[in-house]
Amino acid sequence: MRIGVLTGGGDCPGLNAVIRAVTRKGIEAHGWEIVGFRNGWQGPLEGKFKSIGLDRVEDILTRGGTILGSSRTNPYKIDGGVEKIRKVLTDEGIDALIAIGGEDTLGVAKRLTDDGIGVVGVPKTIDNDLGATDYTFGFDTAVHIATEAIDRLRTTAESHHRALVIEVMGRHAGWIALHSGLAGGANVILVPERPFSIDKVVRWVERRFEREYAPIIVVAEGAMPEGGAELLTSGEKDAFGHVRLGGVGTWLAEEIAHRTGKESRAVVLGHVQRGGTPTAYDRVLATRFGLHAVDAVHDGDFGVMVALHGTEIVRVKLSEATEELKTVPLERYQEAEVFFG
Repeated sequence: MRIGVLTGGGDCPGLNAVIRAVTRKGIEAHGWEIVGFRNGWQGPLEGKFKSIGLDRVEDILTRGGTILGSSRTNPYKIDGGVEKIRKVLTDEGIDALIAIGGEDTLGVAKRLTDDGIGVVGVPKTIDNDLGATDYTFGFDTAVHIATEAIDRLRTTAESHHRALVIEVMGRHAGWIALHSGLAGGANVILVPERPFSIDKVVRWVERRFEREYAPIIVVAEGAMPEGGAELLTSGEKDAFGHVRLGGVGTWLAEEIAHRTGKESRAVVLGHVQRGGTPTAYDRVLATRFGLHAVDAVHDGDFGVMVALHGTEIVRVKLSEATEELKTVPLERYQEAEVFFG
């Protein structure tokens, strides 16, 4: 058999671990040829691929990013996109695809399966917002990076008696903000799921200053004030209709400074959260996902995504995985509220 693999959407620590696992097991256990498509769905659309041998994956386990490249290409936004993919796969003798990605990449995988193309999905997103899996790889690394940043920023905030607003990723789900904020001892955590009152935030900040400590506020990029709208850095949309978010951290820092008279600074972690070496947890999870994706292909079980349930890797329908985003539930946020102020 000849099996294609691709990585779509934003890059993420652990992608190379999946590619390595798929290649090693595909070749050594089944004698398959593994073909790597370049730049997400752009690869099978344009026939951009290269065979991946064992030597190519020998040293990629610890590397961040993806050796295959990525993009946010949506074949369903391109005239004849599906038929182009079908032709490339047929002409090149590709028997199945393993697509590694988040909601958008796997949404395409689901539709392609419906259109008769065999695809198995692997869940990837630092936001941890994919349904039907307890965790996605990349999330642990992003939380670790954000927590370390909070720890480092706290020392300079305390030294200069200033409030620090730390903006982390999280368009519609606040998992990174929640976990890193709790782990880093933040005094306020703001998530997209709960519009926030700027008056309350200011009171929490003032209470912290009254106790002669520097306030640390962690805010997800998609968080918004009550009655407000998402703060945008650009009105441009990608191929999946997403607007690039950002700016809430700077706005919040300026509001805090204006209302309290205290010095306030904003730090946007941005793509730092995506890059670098994956944690041990993400390396193991990504590896297990890759191994089980190969099993699904071997079984001819297409239209599924491998998922983590507890400590077990299981298969779920792609339709279930992409049906709705997994957001922070109210009770989880209420746990964090105990530490506000």
